[in-house]
Amino acid sequence: MRSRVRVVRETCETAGDMEGKLTVDPVAEPPDPRPSGFPYANWGPGTALAGVLVALAAGIALGIPAVIAGHKDNGDLTTFGNVGVQLATALGFLLVPMAIAGQRGASGMEILRRLGVRPFRPSALKWMAAAIGAYLVFATFYSLVIVQPEQKDIAEGFGAVPLQVLLIVIAAPISEEVCFRGMLYGGLRKGLARIPAALVAGFIFGGLHALTGVSAVPPLMVFGFLLCLLYEKTGSIVPGILLHMLNNSVALLGQ
Repeated sequence: MRSRVRVVRETCETAGDMEGKLTVDPVAEPPDPRPSGFPYANWGPGTALAGVLVALAAGIALGIPAVIAGHKDNGDLTTFGNVGVQLATALGFLLVPMAIAGQRGASGMEILRRLGVRPFRPSALKWMAAAIGAYLVFATFYSLVIVQPEQKDIAEGFGAVPLQVLLIVIAAPISEEVCFRGMLYGGLRKGLARIPAALVAGFIFGGLHALTGVSAVPPLMVFGFLLCLLYEKTGSIVPGILLHMLNNSVALLGQ
């Protein structure tokens, strides 16, 4: 009787060992860079909206020395003045969001992460393509049915082509995405659903471009709206920065 019990026990232990050896763990999928805590902002809609106003004011204040030093007798600005004003605007759009994201204490990397500067998965490419396609459809319809959008050519005021590329293709997309997607949309999403938040952020983004051409405002509102949805889908503002750079590159080449 004892031998039978021992044999059964040994058999069960052997079977258990074999089962453990034959068990295959499922292949773990790569982690989604967008955590479940999206949006990453620790500020709300009110702070986000106020932040846009403060960023604009900061850009104006920082640009005053350039305006004074680069002022012409006819009221225009020299190349130095135009470049200084554009850099000041970009700094305002960067520094104010970073100050808001750095509230309650945060490291440099954590500040950027709160503003959506994060890695993204290759699947973001399909969302980038979808955003481009939707924008082109609307822009084509708007141009053919409503009016041909026109914007003031500001590139010539920046002088040499390398400076034009630096300010229009690099500085503007990075600073505007940090401000209007990372700070504004991120804060609005703490209190609003996705579509209302994207509509408000897109409306503000497009409206602030009225000084360069009112007819171009509606397409830019749609562009801003789509970039908000792209941020939502990818969990990063970097794809939006890339599309913004592409859009500004095409605009620069067309001027």
